[in-house]
Amino acid sequence: MPTALWIAHVTVTDEASYAEYAKRATVAIDDFKGEFLARGGKFEQLEGPERSRNVVARFPSLQAAHDCYYSEAYQHALSFAKGASQRELSIVEEI
Repeated sequence: MPTALWIAHVTVTDEASYAEYAKRATVAIDDFKGEFLARGGKFEQLEGPERSRNVVARFPSLQAAHDCYYSEAYQHALSFAKGASQRELSIVEEI
């Protein structure tokens, strides 16, 4: 079964609230066997809008990534990011 990636591009507008999101989201992602491949490091923007924080997490399957996003724990974590960031998040199945 192919693994899947969460790919997020984020501009943080409220550091304290977003830190609470990140703490809680990390637990939710771990619960669904997600692992971070990139989390904030250096980047080069080549196309599209620049977001200062870029995150990539790998999940064991597309379904696991989907289930994590819609889980109660992640949705609660996400409530701290809303209003504290501008974000795009996609799930992409690996080949």
